[in-house]
Amino acid sequence: MKLIVGLGNPGVEYNMTRHNIGFMFLDYYLNKNNIPVKWSKKMNGLYFEFFIGNEKVIFLKPQTYMNLSGDAVSCFVHYFHIDIDDILIISDDLDLKVGNYKLKPSGSCGGHNGLRSIETNLGSSNYKRLKIGISKSNNLDTKDYVLGVFSKDEQSVIFSLFDNLCGLLDDYFILSFSDLMNKYNRKNK
Repeated sequence: MKLIVGLGNPGVEYNMTRHNIGFMFLDYYLNKNNIPVKWSKKMNGLYFEFFIGNEKVIFLKPQTYMNLSGDAVSCFVHYFHIDIDDILIISDDLDLKVGNYKLKPSGSCGGHNGLRSIETNLGSSNYKRLKIGISKSNNLDTKDYVLGVFSKDEQSVIFSLFDNLCGLLDDYFILSFSDLMNKYNRKNK
């Protein structure tokens, strides 16, 4: 069983904000693959169970707000007995430009409060990550920037990137993570 977690904040006021790129990508992936989604609510999360091949996959959007994402993630991990090696967290990354992404097998939270919460609740930073670039602003406070809405130009880049990331996520279910990183990781432009 795999757990795919898209990070974000609940509520329509956060739709299309930079911090919600994890939610956005999950929705895009499920829609593009014509998967008939019916989200259920449980343990502070919206989740959807689906079989990909012979493997059960749980897609999760924590509803605890970003800074408490680990509360929901750890509940699902414990309830469904999911091995930490079978978790993929999809989050925004200020250090990557819009249109870039990076797969990581583990690592520090890098100042990301959602990842910090997950590490604290799981007691480990050894979960896999797909970090999607949102760039950073020198003109705005970080909190204001990540809660800001993508510009139209940025949205165009993001949705084009999502098309490529759908293939990446498809391959996640069939390739080893090291092969996945070798195939998809790239440097910032």
